[in-house]
Amino acid sequence: MTKRVLVIGKNGQLGQSLHKVAVRYPQFDLDFVGRERLDLGCDKSISTFFDALEQPYAAIINAAAYTAVDKAESEPELARQVNHHAVEQLAEIAQRQGSFFVHVSTDYVFSGQACRPYTETDTTAPVNAYGASKLGGERAMLASGCRGVIVRTGWVYSEFGNNFVKTMLRLGNERDALGVVCDQIGTPTYAPDLATALLELLQAGLDSAAGDAQVYHYSNEGACSWYDFAEAVFELSGVACKVSPIASSAYPTPAARPFYSLLDKAKIRQVLPAPIPHWRKSLVSCLQELQKQPGL
Repeated sequence: MTKRVLVIGKNGQLGQSLHKVAVRYPQFDLDFVGRERLDLGCDKSISTFFDALEQPYAAIINAAAYTAVDKAESEPELARQVNHHAVEQLAEIAQRQGSFFVHVSTDYVFSGQACRPYTETDTTAPVNAYGASKLGGERAMLASGCRGVIVRTGWVYSEFGNNFVKTMLRLGNERDALGVVCDQIGTPTYAPDLATALLELLQAGLDSAAGDAQVYHYSNEGACSWYDFAEAVFELSGVACKVSPIASSAYPTPAARPFYSLLDKAKIRQVLPAPIPHWRKSLVSCLQELQKQPGL
């Protein structure tokens, strides 16, 4: 018997990636909704959607978020509504209806001052409004008492939507040279790999009798700077654009960024049935998918 699963955020990178990998999980009947049906920016939209249900979903996957990191500095209330208050509302609904709640968070809940990969229990200390809003959502979900998982990730890209890889390809074809920040270290995360991990965690959670929500970290394997990432994009795609490393101080942004955001994935490796791919291997997969798209 298939289990009905609500996926919020059908038009985002992660939502489209969940749609892509869902064929491998016939045990789930995924119902994808966008902002036109369920708007996380509006409390009433959320309550109206769930009040109209004839029967609860077995699970809810929140693949939507306010992710405009710099804009969040001037729109902190909207960021808090989508990333914190809406998550609190969804978690309370999941707890009340008995739905397993899968929520995606970020490496930006950390300060970036560490010298080793962050574990799930390390102290959080966001350095910008976006990270603070996401941490608020995490805390609200954990306080709700609902069953579920929080998955922190970072540097997400894919063949869908707007992201670093697609921006680099566009700029690399427009310019002969680019400067890219070299002093921020993390791990790129291919959204279809993340989507697969979420569905594996969902299956494990539904099969488990455990009641407490769990926090996990997921990214691809390996580590790099944004400069390394850009160089790999051009190398693997054959784009002849020279990349020069620059310091973050030479590229000021409204929101501060953590300088180090590697995530320790020992905990999630115990759940996933297959090894986590290295970021360069997944980048090749993404570039191959992009080559199939017209005009790219």
